[in-house]
Amino acid sequence: MTPRPVLVKFGGELVESEERLAAVGEALVAQAAAGPLVVVHGGGREIDAELARRGVAKQAVDGLRITDAPTLEAVVAVLGGTINTRLVAHLVSVGVKAVGLSGVDAGLARSTRAAAHVTAAGTSVDLGLVGEPEAGADLGLVRHLLDGGYVPVIASLGISESDGVLNVNADTLAAHVAAGIGARELLLTGGTAGVLDGHGQTIPTLTPAEAEALMQDGTASAGMIAKLRAALAAKARGVAAVAIVEGRTAAAIAERRGTRIA
Repeated sequence: MTPRPVLVKFGGELVESEERLAAVGEALVAQAAAGPLVVVHGGGREIDAELARRGVAKQAVDGLRITDAPTLEAVVAVLGGTINTRLVAHLVSVGVKAVGLSGVDAGLARSTRAAAHVTAAGTSVDLGLVGEPEAGADLGLVRHLLDGGYVPVIASLGISESDGVLNVNADTLAAHVAAGIGARELLLTGGTAGVLDGHGQTIPTLTPAEAEALMQDGTASAGMIAKLRAALAAKARGVAAVAIVEGRTAAAIAERRGTRIA
């Protein structure tokens, strides 16, 4: 029987340069050597750059991307093409049996359209072609690849019967996959050493109630809110070890420098 895997999520900014790609690769080589591994990635600034090249204005609210049809075309090109291929190619070149996928493949991330986002001022904003993965989605393909000794590398796209391909937040997708495959650990990496308090210091451990308080009082904002929501969802669905950690160096990932969700 295959041991329970670890899932590591990276944002696009962590693979946008050769130096950072090498650091990510080093961390993943070590993790893959230790046991089964799944990788989920987003797009971040590379999507913004692609939108600029296409002359499409970026739209966002409270750190959430509003995805219209032209934006979705850029998202698919970057996530399913540029970043996924770059990351898989690097991992294969250093000896990892990586396989590139997206949440569209085999319906890994069957999704429904996300509900409208309500701002702090009470304004309701339609996020457009953005998906929320369904808990009952079939993750058999991921399990099959893990059983074969492969490392699935999954781009954060989803699929809906009524709406087609949807943009899915990478942290949200990571929590969905981790819970669905029974991962023993979920690492949500980013550019800071975990969740920071009001003085810029890392908070080593957070309970769900403490995490909710940070989101309510504004200490956590924008992208960190998405990470906390995903972390709490994964814990609620049975992932035993969940942490938000720094992802800029292999050592930071290996040492889990950041915030553990209790």
